[in-house]
Amino acid sequence: MVRLNARSIALTTALLVTPAVAGCGYNTIPTKQERAEAAWADVQSQYQRRADLVPNLVATVQGAAIQERTTLTDVINARARATSVNVSADSLSDPQAFQQYQQAQGQLSGALSRLLVTVEAYPQLQANQNFLTLQSQLEGTENRIQIARRDYNEAVRDYNTTLRTFPSVIWAKTIQSGSKPMQLFTATAEAQSAPQVNFNLGNPPANAAPGGNAAPVTPGATPPAQ
Repeated sequence: MVRLNARSIALTTALLVTPAVAGCGYNTIPTKQERAEAAWADVQSQYQRRADLVPNLVATVQGAAIQERTTLTDVINARARATSVNVSADSLSDPQAFQQYQQAQGQLSGALSRLLVTVEAYPQLQANQNFLTLQSQLEGTENRIQIARRDYNEAVRDYNTTLRTFPSVIWAKTIQSGSKPMQLFTATAEAQSAPQVNFNLGNPPANAAPGGNAAPVTPGATPPAQ
């Protein structure tokens, strides 16, 4: 008759239990949580890349001595707010912290969009190779941000669904009860409306009447002959 000591029994039990635990979804929650957190790290990386481009962009625009200063100030202030709000992987389940982060990043997106529209009125910037390079890099970064946000949302939806579905919901309610649903990126208010650009160029409109007042033009009417 074969006698098993305590160590042998423990080893045998572990070998039998491990496949059973893995098969019933015990590892599913932490695996998907790590995937979502990795996607979040990519989001932060892309936002940081954008923030790093802003100072050079602002300096280049300032160097062109454009007369519109309000938009530049908006970009500088929006960048300061965006870089001051941080959300760690441990805070992804905090709605307030996540909303503040998304709002701050959205404000910077809006400010940059208005700046790029404004500088279209300045030929000297459109011919500035440094500005064109920064503009291209910024546009590429915005695209990567959108991709990173999409990948993050997909990973989070998968993770959040796992917390509510069988059999993983059993672990979510017991041993892994510390696992909480993560927040998703949503469409921001800035994305719902076109930017309002105020051109403060200091020059009268091309159709200005004598005395500095612009001659009214009825929509759809033919402008007066010059």
